[in-house]
Amino acid sequence: MARGFVPFPSDRAEEYRSAGYWTGRPLDCLLTDAAAAWPQRTAIIDATTAYTFAELDTVADRVAAALVDQGIAEGERVLLQLPNSCQFAVALFGLLRAGAVPVMCLPGHRTAELGHFAEVSGAVGLIVADRAAGFDYREMAVALTADHPALRHVIVDGDPGPFVSWSGLVDFDGPPVPRRPVDPALPALLLVSGGTTGLPKLIARTHDDYVYNAVACAQACEMTGDDTYLVALPAGHNFPLACPGLLGSMTVGATTVFTADPSPESAFALIDRHRITVTGLVNALAKLWAQACGWEPVLPTSLRFVQVGGSRMSPEEARFILDNLTPGMSQIFGMAEGMLNFTRPGDPVDVVVHTQGRPMSPHDEMRVADENGNEVPAGEEGELLVRGPYTLNGYYRADDANARSFSPDGFYRTGDRVRIFADGPRAGYVEVTGRIKDVIHRGGETVSATDLEDHLHTHPAIYSAAAVALPDDYLGEKICAAVVFHGRSVTLAELNGFLDERGASTHARPDVLVPMTSLPTTAVGKVDKKKVVAQITMT
Repeated sequence: MARGFVPFPSDRAEEYRSAGYWTGRPLDCLLTDAAAAWPQRTAIIDATTAYTFAELDTVADRVAAALVDQGIAEGERVLLQLPNSCQFAVALFGLLRAGAVPVMCLPGHRTAELGHFAEVSGAVGLIVADRAAGFDYREMAVALTADHPALRHVIVDGDPGPFVSWSGLVDFDGPPVPRRPVDPALPALLLVSGGTTGLPKLIARTHDDYVYNAVACAQACEMTGDDTYLVALPAGHNFPLACPGLLGSMTVGATTVFTADPSPESAFALIDRHRITVTGLVNALAKLWAQACGWEPVLPTSLRFVQVGGSRMSPEEARFILDNLTPGMSQIFGMAEGMLNFTRPGDPVDVVVHTQGRPMSPHDEMRVADENGNEVPAGEEGELLVRGPYTLNGYYRADDANARSFSPDGFYRTGDRVRIFADGPRAGYVEVTGRIKDVIHRGGETVSATDLEDHLHTHPAIYSAAAVALPDDYLGEKICAAVVFHGRSVTLAELNGFLDERGASTHARPDVLVPMTSLPTTAVGKVDKKKVVAQITMT
């Protein structure tokens, strides 16, 4: 597990321990502690199932024992790709207690991404649903295991087909797994990056840093045991997992409700039924919910605090959500790599509307640098560089990416263009003004333009292609493929069918296809994407 993992430098690690941020506890202690403190309180709920903290603690132990019985060894990696449900939480804690390291895949990932994750992580197992949203994950698992023989353990929730049944693990009655000491400085789980260049990278989050992430975020959001958190975004995302999400909710004994349908009609009914008070949404979904408050018969009146992030939000959009969805809206600007900024309960409306928040931790370090890496004067724009007690020090097994992504003194180059206000009521708060990396923020997902272009260039009818972002009222940005064809052109449906066959993520498919006779270039021969967008929007 340690091969290819970049640990925290010893001096900074000691600083974080001395400050009390790192407590030396394993990540699964969040459930252990909650079960001891609030055994009969409801921990998690989905459409068909509910567990108290004591019940979740027990079933996680059973699954851990079953995983060990299956032959999964301490430190081995397992791809976890389950939809939003109680079984996601059971699998996560079962893997942690078995000593395995979950790789937190998203439901929209397909063979291209999962194969990459399996290869980089050296995964030995895969946990999936049988079918979800019309997709058969068992067929994908057959292809993956053929290409990656190391994936010896495939476990399926539902009809297992040729694989192992998840229900057998949940009902396992063998001897429990002894609790073994865990090195809290080693990875507890692997998150996936937004894929800013090429395929997504793996982000190793240690026990120390992720426990702190969950605890500190719940405290900053003023969560208590009276709250109920709704997981409306894919649960494997850092945002609904630990910001504060499922894990942060556990630290205060709050209930977590899972939904696989975040549409206003479904979500509002769920919020009303369970009196949900806190959730996290991407901008496009928050705007849709705010609009739906004008026509839905059941309104989300119990919501007291809604975090909104995933892409830059205009002040007008922020005011619309504040006025129509909840006065407790919080802007959040964060990343699976670690650093979190968000507005707090009680912040002035001007701050909530015009900024993306301030750092979660007093030990978060931020620099704003110009294109040469030099710090800019206070209040001016530049690229945000960060490090701190819960920000990674290097991607997992990705030496080339790490050479590009980190400064010599360990600051992570976010690729986001920001300014940090120097004075007034906004002092210390961050405003995101743009980006440096070539990505598209579609509906809260970060899509690598380069990776999509690599897929497009394999199509036999495509001579050249550029993936660019176009503004969209609902998605924030939509994906446009500007394509020069040679020979017969193809339709958008045909192109997305081709991408489906290649195993590209569902969230990385073009929304718009624009044929072009040529792609404009810069003086050094690179595609000039600003001109591409200008030509498209003028037509």
